Amino acid sequence: MTMSQTNFDESQPVSIADTIAEGRRASGYSLEDLAITCGLTVEELEAIEAGADQDPAHVRRVAAALKLPSRSI
Repeated sequence: MTMSQTNFDESQPVSIADTIAEGRRASGYSLEDLAITCGLTVEELEAIEAGADQDPAHVRRVAAALKLPSRSI
């Protein structure tokens, strides 16, 4: 699944957490499946989706697993 900037309403700021969560749901991944795919724990993914963890290395791993373009993150 890919997402482009045209998928987003530019009038509303989009957080990294929201983009990751939306991308995961749109791709059909459960937290457990995504954890296996990107090599993070479910707890780390929950923190990313809650906006509590924005470690660039973690975000890049999740974005790559979801095939999200870097511009949408």
